[in-house]
Amino acid sequence: MPKVMIVYASLTGNTEECAEIIEAAFEELGAEVELVESFSADPEDFEDVDITIVGTYTYGTDANLPDEIVDFYEELEEVDLSGKIYGTFGSGDTFYDKFCQSVDDFNDQFDKTGAVKGADSVKVDLEPEEADKEKLGAFAKALFESYENSQS
Repeated sequence: MPKVMIVYASLTGNTEECAEIIEAAFEELGAEVELVESFSADPEDFEDVDITIVGTYTYGTDANLPDEIVDFYEELEEVDLSGKIYGTFGSGDTFYDKFCQSVDDFNDQFDKTGAVKGADSVKVDLEPEEADKEKLGAFAKALFESYENSQS
């Protein structure tokens, strides 16, 4: 049974809702899941789990990382996550040119850790609709299967 940690930053509750959908999907698959708000998380905590996930919103017209996840982001590249499976997701507003840019920023940061991308990122426009919920469930399943394949 893989251990999963989901770290997220949410301002309006949309990203938190996405994180909870992913958490439930992993629990249905039999994984042990820990859901942590970004200001309470330390990137080194990812060393103790099998699947590492970050979810965040993108802030403002300049597509910035939210203040509450900047330290986590900066410290992440210093952690060796070789062999770990990772995934990223987030919510944003398609009104902005750089829709969900922070999700892409975290993908780049994870690449520096040696972790292996286990599923395509999921980007949700504002709050998750039914189709988004299905994508988030498929995201969890793909990460779970990536982990299982890495064990064989």
